[in-house]
Amino acid sequence: MAFAPMGPDASFFEVLERHRASLLATQKRDSGEPPDRLASRIDDSAGLQMAPHCTMRKIKSDSLTSVQKFALILKVLSMIYKLAQSNTYATKRDIYYTDSKLFGSQTVVDSIINDISCMLKVPRRSLHILSTSKGLIAGDLSYVEEDGTKVHCTCGATVAAVPSNIQGIQNLITDARFLLIVEKDATFQRLLDDNFCSRMSPCIMVTGKGVPDLNTRLLVKKLWDTFHMPMFTLVDADPYGIEIMCIYKYGSLTMSFEAHHLTVPAIRWLGLLPSDIKRLNLPKDSLIPLTKQDLIKLDSVRRRPYMSCQPSWREEMQIMADSNMKAEIQALACLSADYLSRVYLPNKLRFGGWI
Repeated sequence: MAFAPMGPDASFFEVLERHRASLLATQKRDSGEPPDRLASRIDDSAGLQMAPHCTMRKIKSDSLTSVQKFALILKVLSMIYKLAQSNTYATKRDIYYTDSKLFGSQTVVDSIINDISCMLKVPRRSLHILSTSKGLIAGDLSYVEEDGTKVHCTCGATVAAVPSNIQGIQNLITDARFLLIVEKDATFQRLLDDNFCSRMSPCIMVTGKGVPDLNTRLLVKKLWDTFHMPMFTLVDADPYGIEIMCIYKYGSLTMSFEAHHLTVPAIRWLGLLPSDIKRLNLPKDSLIPLTKQDLIKLDSVRRRPYMSCQPSWREEMQIMADSNMKAEIQALACLSADYLSRVYLPNKLRFGGWI
């Protein structure tokens, strides 16, 4: 079996530079589109948008069905006012524990904060409310956090946690030629163990450990806005992996009012593609049959409005549906233990194997 070279050669960077130039040209062209394009539910430059005539929910102080929700909104608003006045920040968890008995659950607090953010039409961070980060970052990147802490990410086993206050970080420095978003923490750690980040340096790797939290999405967006480097996703070849990729690229329904601050439509699907399963002749015992729930999710993703402008994605999902099989990234290990890091990803990046 032929393995890729230990490090990227000049042709590898030429491919990425051509892709970067294409992304910048597309962005410049799209910025000149007439304003009426923004009336659609999908904006190619931002992802999901709120529908102009969506259903509104009314909360009244004199209604028995909503008086408790109204009171909780007022309580959270008063806390937001104090945070803004003192120019301090709190996490959603902090707010919940100020009166856990009153709120009942963290989900209630999360819902109220989203409602307030949507109602005031401001990003959540403008409310001085932060989310606890779960994402990780590694590679060629350094920055200064709001409190002055200098962070130097590395390609080694020691990775940096995604900051809780993305808005506050500054002095971002990198020579990275691309950013790889990895769906799962286990795959992220395996790539680090295999020295993928070092061998393909300069690059950056990020994982949201599954469905990404707000801070991970904000960081990816900030890196795109600052450096406009090519960005790729590595997800499982299953409906939920595709949905996670869509969250980074187009946004989520619950946060559609913040799409402009969270999405990077320039993100490309690098792998694992359903077509790769047949192309690489992965053994059948490494594949998993689609469940009924998988099929429902796949149909739901295929029907989303942004898929109308992604024919290649629709073809891949059709391949998945026709085969009735899915595969995790780890299935590549049946070819060789380090096939993902030494062959699959380097060749995909070198020969433009993304869609």
